[in-house]
Amino acid sequence: MKFKKQALVITILIHTLFIIVVYVFQAVIFPYMRLSGLVPLLLPLASTGIALYEGQYTGGIAGLFAGVLCDISFNQPVGIFTIVLTVTGLLVGAFADAYILPGFVTYFISCAVVLVFSTIVQMFPLIFLEMYGIPFQVLIPTAIQQLIYSLVFVIPLWFFVRALGKRTERTTSPGRVL
Repeated sequence: MKFKKQALVITILIHTLFIIVVYVFQAVIFPYMRLSGLVPLLLPLASTGIALYEGQYTGGIAGLFAGVLCDISFNQPVGIFTIVLTVTGLLVGAFADAYILPGFVTYFISCAVVLVFSTIVQMFPLIFLEMYGIPFQVLIPTAIQQLIYSLVFVIPLWFFVRALGKRTERTTSPGRVL
């Protein structure tokens, strides 16, 4: 029992460190390496992967943490990404627990769906707040470009997410002693 608690604490710390590293890339490094003025959304990819490999509750917690950092990163009104990434973490984790097997294809599809919702969340204030007055037709090409730019990073992040998920399987499997 004590070993399981230690393994859980270590897993939480490793996931937290992973999300912080991804945040540093999204908020500090990529703003200086913009592609057509765009910064990729990396935190939704990280929280989706954790949810896919770790399940509903860990995915929700990872989504909450990643959402807070994403709100800080993009200077969004506090809570928008927090709510979206928490809910998507819970949903992806629930589907992973009940219906889907974790793998690259499911990770890619899950990330694409979460990124579509995240892009809509980013556009929401620009579309519906009159003070900006930006037409929807102007935002669509930018949203698609950001979606594609972000999806490129599914491949490198998947290796880390998969390694974290397999680490958890090794340390928390019944009858397994390290």
